[in-house]
Amino acid sequence: MSLRVAALAERLRRLPQGLQFIAVGGSAAATHLMVVLLLVGGAGMAPLLANVLAFLVAFGVSYSGHAWLTFADQKAPHAQALPRFFLVACSSFALNELLYYLALHQLHWHYAWSLVAVLIVVAVFTFVAAKCWAFTHAAPHGAP
Repeated sequence: MSLRVAALAERLRRLPQGLQFIAVGGSAAATHLMVVLLLVGGAGMAPLLANVLAFLVAFGVSYSGHAWLTFADQKAPHAQALPRFFLVACSSFALNELLYYLALHQLHWHYAWSLVAVLIVVAVFTFVAAKCWAFTHAAPHGAP
């Protein structure tokens, strides 16, 4: 790892957890939004379908960042955290898709601005569920 990357990583690790979550979540949200914009604007894909594909791409960014940075101090093993976080992410995505549908078809907002608003709202649910469950290290059955 280069010295600049190592220095940046160290600075990120010193941030409060909420800011780490925002940094990682912002990176995942930006990834999500860019994929939607590319698929809708560049490939002519329907926004709701593009949103599903963008979710899958952004999940990799989100899990990696949260496991490495935001919730690293909780020391949850990947075999436990990954499926739990995937369930949290899928729940968040279901909420995302519902709110996105409502914004597009009931409020008639532009697809990009709708998605930005939805991603912000859903982030709160994701943080609480990830912190309190997905990345909480559970003791093995029978352990004190």
